[in-house]
Amino acid sequence: MGREANEGESVVQTLRLTERTGKDDVLHVSIPLGTPEADFEVVLVVQPKETQPKSATPEELGLPAGYFDLAGSIDDETFVRPPQGELPKPVEFE
Repeated sequence: MGREANEGESVVQTLRLTERTGKDDVLHVSIPLGTPEADFEVVLVVQPKETQPKSATPEELGLPAGYFDLAGSIDDETFVRPPQGELPKPVEFE
């Protein structure tokens, strides 16, 4: 997993996982590392997952009150969005 360490060098990998505890109230984590019979130092930080991400209000983002109230508010039937043209072809990589 990841790159190989050169002689005298160690590679630190950070993994972020979302797991669920079982009915036994135990969290089981299995991480295949591709190096059998090897010793690893493991640091594990466990924190509850937020059920809903906190969303900042426009005021908390430094925007004026009602900033997003105008989105979709054009009710003039004569308003037409002009053609946007074609996007350039993507660059191909080998």
